[in-house]
Amino acid sequence: MLSERFKDALWRATDLHANQSRKGSGVPFVAHLLGVASLVLEYGGTEDEAIAALLHDAVEDQGGQRTREMIADKYGATIAQIVDGCTDSDTIPKPPWRERKEAYIAHIATASPSVLLVSACDKLYNARSILADYRVMGEEIWERFKGGKKDGTLWYYQALVEAYKKTGQHRVYDELERTVREIVDMVQSNDHD
Repeated sequence: MLSERFKDALWRATDLHANQSRKGSGVPFVAHLLGVASLVLEYGGTEDEAIAALLHDAVEDQGGQRTREMIADKYGATIAQIVDGCTDSDTIPKPPWRERKEAYIAHIATASPSVLLVSACDKLYNARSILADYRVMGEEIWERFKGGKKDGTLWYYQALVEAYKKTGQHRVYDELERTVREIVDMVQSNDHD
């Protein structure tokens, strides 16, 4: 069962991201955090991993080092380390998109099992959102993405799948691979029409 720490983290994540919405959709950002935490739990994650899932974007999007310190103080070093492992940049301005994504992919090889689980669940949630939105919006979905739009996004997700799978076997990697393959197949099919 989930403890008061999880409830507190849920409140804190909701508060931190209250004024944020998902790129291009207007969906409250907390929906993403809830979805990632749900996936972490469904794929066998611990309460600490689920708390880290709720907070995985807090350092990157809501305060940088100050927020990281709050997470470490409130929830412990383990959760802060998982959040760190899911953060591709905590500086403003952020480094260029491709540089950040290449560094993130490279760090997967040495990431802890907890970071790998939370990170892969984050990417699975995002890939499922891309797939669902692509079905509705078609090619215009790529306008919401940086870094080469369609080509950069497809490269990134395919490279992520490859990097996760090199670390070992996990059901979430397989599901991410299936989802990314479906996106690529749909895009290729539309490119040929």
